[in-house]
Amino acid sequence: MVNGFSDAFLLEAERHAAWGAAQLEALTAFLPQGLWTADLPSCLYRQGGLELRVAVLGTYDTDEQSWMWGWAKPGLRGTEVVALTGAIERYGRAHGIAEFTAETLDLSGFDDPRRAAETLAFAGMGVAGAPGYIGLPAGPGTQVYFLPDDPQVPRAGIDPVTLPRTLVTGAGLIGRSARRAVTGYFEHHGTPVREDADRITADLPGGTPAEIDFDAAGRISGVRLTVS
Repeated sequence: MVNGFSDAFLLEAERHAAWGAAQLEALTAFLPQGLWTADLPSCLYRQGGLELRVAVLGTYDTDEQSWMWGWAKPGLRGTEVVALTGAIERYGRAHGIAEFTAETLDLSGFDDPRRAAETLAFAGMGVAGAPGYIGLPAGPGTQVYFLPDDPQVPRAGIDPVTLPRTLVTGAGLIGRSARRAVTGYFEHHGTPVREDADRITADLPGGTPAEIDFDAAGRISGVRLTVS
């Protein structure tokens, strides 16, 4: 890796791009406004009268421009509040993704280190299967990221009306493989697909077929739904 992420990491992040973006919208709409507090030993996060069980995903040091995974943080390693994020490290080892196994990552060589930190948080959320992530300032020079680990958080389902926007928006987040973003979206929702060279066809819940076409450059060129 030189001033960027590995292909293995980007393809994994791409797999979660479309469903993850939709899920973050659902989480944002669910969270109330208000000040926040966290009780890490109890895995509890409170904001605007809402109390959620959470895990510590990681922290971003804005001065050092570095990321540290929650499972690697001194004082938290091996505790309940990082049990969920420990799965990210194990996944990285099983699939050879160095970004998930390094305790800290130097992001200073990226054009936009803050966006790189958000990409790490996003991919970690996807691997953990969490319903979003919450990033907040936790003091001078520090941004902390939590993963909700609570059934109260609504899970975004497949909405045929917004599906074209969801897929196109998701495919543009990472920009590595639109096809992988589409297949990852349907895989997440347990929806079977049929793949051709320039098309993916999915049978949506309720029997509505969706056809996603790709151009010669691999970009989404059209999303068609046939309403029965």
